[in-house]
Amino acid sequence: MTPYDRIRLKLRESPRTWLITGVAGFIGSNLLETLLKLDQRVVGLDNFATGYRRNLDEVKALVEPSQWNQFTFIEGDICDFDGCRRVCEYVDYVLHEAALGSVPRSIADPIAANAANVTGFVNMLVAARDAKVRRFVYAASSSTYGDHPGLPKVEDVMGKPLSPYAVTKFVNELYADVFARCYGMETIGLRYFNVFGPRQDPNGAYAAVIPKWTAAMINGEPVFINGDGETSRDFCYVANAVQANLLAATTRSAQAINQVYNVAVGERTSLRELYEHLRRLLTPRFPHLEKAKPQYREFRPGDVRHSLADIHKAIACLGYSPSHRVDQGLALAMPWYIASSI
Repeated sequence: MTPYDRIRLKLRESPRTWLITGVAGFIGSNLLETLLKLDQRVVGLDNFATGYRRNLDEVKALVEPSQWNQFTFIEGDICDFDGCRRVCEYVDYVLHEAALGSVPRSIADPIAANAANVTGFVNMLVAARDAKVRRFVYAASSSTYGDHPGLPKVEDVMGKPLSPYAVTKFVNELYADVFARCYGMETIGLRYFNVFGPRQDPNGAYAAVIPKWTAAMINGEPVFINGDGETSRDFCYVANAVQANLLAATTRSAQAINQVYNVAVGERTSLRELYEHLRRLLTPRFPHLEKAKPQYREFRPGDVRHSLADIHKAIACLGYSPSHRVDQGLALAMPWYIASSI
């Protein structure tokens, strides 16, 4: 039995109350689905800036009515401190996913990124501190590694941030560390590496690469690769991120608390390879992709060239063990991506 198996068994036997910020978003709704299926009590907060009601509706259809009744949704904004205080009441664990993601979005509007990702983050920290929650687990980002060229990325070796988004996520880590030192809070940051899976938005200017490319390929639209195609990422299926959140929230190891961890698979996939993965999965249903090829264009400002995680710290301290490699995750996610694109 894995550490994750043990945690899920224990949670079923002894339910807790969880707050998920950004609950209507991609990762937030996947956390919600998992926790409700484990018979947990969940409070969810979202302002629908990047999340969708349809994600909540989908989760409702996937869980038992009795499990859905354990969910309380509150429409609100983490930039509203009073609202943050209300949702933190009587909560055991906070899973803070709410943020304005996307490097290009932050370059276009750094003020909005800072408001949500820094001011909103501090609001949640203070509210969680005052409510005396057991643990505050937050979504950090691999973007904080910035321009450091070393691979794989190790948690304590950093470069200079390359975008306002990266700055805001690094500031989150600094604030969490200070709150641990000053107020005795228990915090854990999870540096996500290119998470993908069901309920990831395929639309809009800031859509993530996998759902965006999948939708374009299905609809016979051009797929653009920024650069020469050798840019690489450590793509991580969302089930791995969910696992890391639950392990981080419930670990009893004193050494594991008030740390930051890479959440990934530890394998590098180039954009050219990713395109071929998608094309092979889609071609049986969409024959027009048999000889399809991507189009290449200039590198995008703020992007790092390569990203690969060292996940040994999460394995050793949290018992993390990624359950899905990129090809397995793509195969599982593809029915949802297809359904959302046609």
